[in-house]
Amino acid sequence: MQKAQQEMTSVKAALLSFAMLSAIVLCGLGIYAADAANNHNAVDGYGVTASLR
Repeated sequence: MQKAQQEMTSVKAALLSFAMLSAIVLCGLGIYAADAANNHNAVDGYGVTASLR
């Protein structure tokens, strides 16, 4: 039997980073779309959307 490699290679790290960032972006888009579907104004945290009304 061969010994399994337990180390993190640069390819594995890049794929894991890409998957994590993709999940964060998809969750953010889902929250934004759900707010937009319910006629809820998006909040950016800086008051820019409030000043544009």
